[in-house]
Amino acid sequence: MAYNAISLFSGGLGLDLGIEKSGIDVRVCVDNDKYCCETIRKNRPNIPVIESKIEDLTSEEILKAAGLKKSEVFLICGGPPCQAFSTAGTRKSLQDVRGNCILEFLRKVTEIRPKYFIMENVRGLLSAAISPPENGDKPNHCDQMPSSAIKYLIDSFENAGYTISFALFDSANYGIPQRRERMIFFGNRGKKRIPLPQPTHSEDGSVTGLKWVSIKDAFSRLNGEKHEFVKFSENRLKYYKMLKAGQNWRNLPEEIQEAAMGKSYHLGGGKTGFYRRLSWQKPAPTLVTRPNMPATDLCHPSKLRPLSVQEYKVIQQFPKDWKFSGAVIEQYRQIGNAVPVEMGFVAGKTIMAFHSGKIKEEIPNGIKYSRYNKTTDLDLQVR
Repeated sequence: MAYNAISLFSGGLGLDLGIEKSGIDVRVCVDNDKYCCETIRKNRPNIPVIESKIEDLTSEEILKAAGLKKSEVFLICGGPPCQAFSTAGTRKSLQDVRGNCILEFLRKVTEIRPKYFIMENVRGLLSAAISPPENGDKPNHCDQMPSSAIKYLIDSFENAGYTISFALFDSANYGIPQRRERMIFFGNRGKKRIPLPQPTHSEDGSVTGLKWVSIKDAFSRLNGEKHEFVKFSENRLKYYKMLKAGQNWRNLPEEIQEAAMGKSYHLGGGKTGFYRRLSWQKPAPTLVTRPNMPATDLCHPSKLRPLSVQEYKVIQQFPKDWKFSGAVIEQYRQIGNAVPVEMGFVAGKTIMAFHSGKIKEEIPNGIKYSRYNKTTDLDLQVR
C-alpha cells in the first residue's frame, strides 16, 4: 500500500519533513505564502506546490495536482494559521478570517476523506469560543462558552466518521531543544481512537529516563556556519552586556531596571521575555518569528546578538542543507512558525504504528503532555 499524504498550510515544511521520515509520501503542498512556496520548490523540486489560498481551491484541484484519487489518500496533514486562537493577542476564534482556515481544513478532510489526518494548532484553541463575547462581557449563549470552538470541530469531524484524539504537546518532552506547546489532533476514519504518543524526555529525566535536550546540546551540531541574524539596538546592547546566560531584566542593577524597560516596567505579569539571555543548560523557549522583539527576546547565551537563522534551524531540527527563501526576516518567520521536524516525526510515527497495529495504549493521566491540566481528549470534557 502507498502511504500518500496531502499537505495543507505547508509553511516551511517542518511537519512534512517529520512525516516523510515516518514513511509517508507527501504528494502535494498547498500554501499561499510565496516565500514558503519558494522554500519548498527549492528543497523538494519533485513535490507539486500549489501557491494559493485554500478557500480558492477545490478538493478536485488538489487531488489532480497530487495525481491521486480520493481512495489513494492515506493522510491529510497541516497547521492552519493560528493567530485567531493565539493567547498572545486578541482572540477572534472562528469568526476571524484566519480562524476560517481551520474550517477549510475541516472541509477538505470531509470532502477528500483520507484514512487519517493530523492537524496542528496553538494552545488557545483549547479554550476558544466560537463567538467570543465582546468587551469582556459574560457569555450568554453556548457559542460564547469557552471550548465551544474545539467542541464544534470535534463534533464536525465525528459526524464525518472520524474518531479524534488530541493533546497539548510540549516539544521538549520528545527530545526537541525547545519548550514549544502546541495542540496536535489525530483523526482516524473509523471507530478506533488513536492513542497519544508518550513523552520520551522529562526535565531531569526522572520520569522518562531521558533529560530534556539543552541549547548547548543542540548547538553542538553547528560547525563553523556563517551566522545570519537581525540586530539589537545599541541602546539595548548596553544592558545585555551586563547579563549572563539564563538572566533577564530582573538581573540588571535595580536602579537601572526602569530606565532599561521604559513604559514596560509598569506592566503587569512576569515580563520574563524582556532582556532575556537564554540558558545553555535548558531548551530554548518557543521560537518566535522575530528574536529581537523586546517582550520576546531570544538573545544568544554568550554573544551580543539574537539567535541566528542557523541556530533557529538547529533548534527546529531542519536538515543542515535545508535552504529558506527570502530575506533574513522572512527566514526567521518561516522557521519560527514551523512544527519542529522531530515533532512531525512523532506524529507520523504514531499514525503508522496505529495503522500497522503496533501502537501501545497511553497511560491515562500517567505522563504529562504539558504543564497545564486537562489538555487531552481523555480529560477535557468537550463532548
